[in-house]
Amino acid sequence: MDITRTEQYKQWQAEMKHYQNLTAKRHITETKAQQERRKKRARKDYAYFVETYFPDTARSKCGKFQVEAAEYILKHKNARAVFEWARGHAKSTHLGVLVPLWLKIQDERQFNTMVVVSKSEDAAVRLLADLQQQLAYNELYIHDFGTQMKSGNWAEGEFITADNCYFVALGRGQSPRGLKNDSHRPDFILIDDIDDDQMCKNPQRVADATEWVLSALFGTMEAGRGRFILVGNKIAKNSILANVSERPNVFHTIVNILDKDGKPTWKENYKLKEVQEMRQMMGERNFEKEYMNNPLVEGAIFLQKHIIYGPILPLRQYRKVVCYTDPSFKSSATADYKATVLAGVTSDGHFHIIKVYADQTSVSAMIEWHYEIMRWIAGRVPVQFYMESNFMQDLILDEFRKAGDNAGIHIPIIGDSRKKPDKFARIESMQPLFERGLVVINELEKQSNGVKILIEQLLMFQHGSHSHDDAPDALESCIWMLSRTCRTNASHYVKISRSTRRY
Repeated sequence: MDITRTEQYKQWQAEMKHYQNLTAKRHITETKAQQERRKKRARKDYAYFVETYFPDTARSKCGKFQVEAAEYILKHKNARAVFEWARGHAKSTHLGVLVPLWLKIQDERQFNTMVVVSKSEDAAVRLLADLQQQLAYNELYIHDFGTQMKSGNWAEGEFITADNCYFVALGRGQSPRGLKNDSHRPDFILIDDIDDDQMCKNPQRVADATEWVLSALFGTMEAGRGRFILVGNKIAKNSILANVSERPNVFHTIVNILDKDGKPTWKENYKLKEVQEMRQMMGERNFEKEYMNNPLVEGAIFLQKHIIYGPILPLRQYRKVVCYTDPSFKSSATADYKATVLAGVTSDGHFHIIKVYADQTSVSAMIEWHYEIMRWIAGRVPVQFYMESNFMQDLILDEFRKAGDNAGIHIPIIGDSRKKPDKFARIESMQPLFERGLVVINELEKQSNGVKILIEQLLMFQHGSHSHDDAPDALESCIWMLSRTCRTNASHYVKISRSTRRY
């Protein structure tokens, strides 16, 4: 049964007694000079401020990006900023709670009226509760900067502090008109996680909400004076966050869970191994959306209903069998995938995907895929091995030669040095083949890691995305090589008859 806001407030008060006892333990015998030194450093050093006053709230050390955001907001009294941070990066805690508390204790207080905005009033009120927790019960903060609370409480959606700072919560779309604290209009507006999945599916709702943010909400400030901050992760390409970030003169920073080198951006809190495990668990599309600020529409080009599984033919019945590899040299978390596809073309022009290997792995592991394929084929049919040529090809071919010397048998792999058309256009050109049922995936390989990655990358494939597409790229090249055998005209792929599928 749902409980009322008043009941929630009573529960919160009981919990805060425990929090108050925790923070009270930090008191130590000190001189006035020692206290003043602490306060002086806290006003200048955000990381020190957080670690000193909020060790129970911020349990990991500040990341560089969190400190830089706080310093930017402090320095720019009329900041117009969008902080596009991945989930799990404490954006609400830092930008919605700790940064305002830091601005409040500067030698010159930095705001008079703060408006906290979220997708709903309840969500905004929860942020207000976190602010009041610190202001009412953080004993060290109170010890150094004086009694904070005066009247009101978060459950009522507003409160006022002893130095006459006004804090108020608003849900998306609520009227902010007339908001003021005595003569002080809002001079700090913090918009936190204002987008939601359902709204972002409706372009008109997104447009209306963006209009509300930029007109009614922004307009409640005095001629634009004050800080106007939006924080969240990019859950959709068409969203309030995306729209506001594109406005002129908006300071916009993007923080993903992995940096450009494939390492955790907030290294003080996350280990690469746990990020990789989470990525495997939730799938690439969900990971890109929630943790890499890269929302992808599943099935934008390739649709799930066109992914067909079926039995493959005996190998000797294929007109041609090709193994094609799209290599990469790095094995970091953001490196391209290595991908190898084994496929055959039938007499009636169907393309059967027999085996798929795809992973962010080492060159030696990629080479081993080829030996697994050779062992599985066991000489039953000739196979042509190809690998995409690039500036690393000679290095990789050296590794193939070394592996062949050690194994006593060499992979007869050929470099594909043809000048390829635009990658997006090449991969997109496969879509009609899938739609017409001309591409069939070996049903026995449905649960293999390689097939799963291929399907995931096909479904995520869309124009302008930064998602991985190495497995689809290897598949397209494999089909191109197969189609050369069957091509009867100048079209890119084989001319297909409308005969019944044989699988």
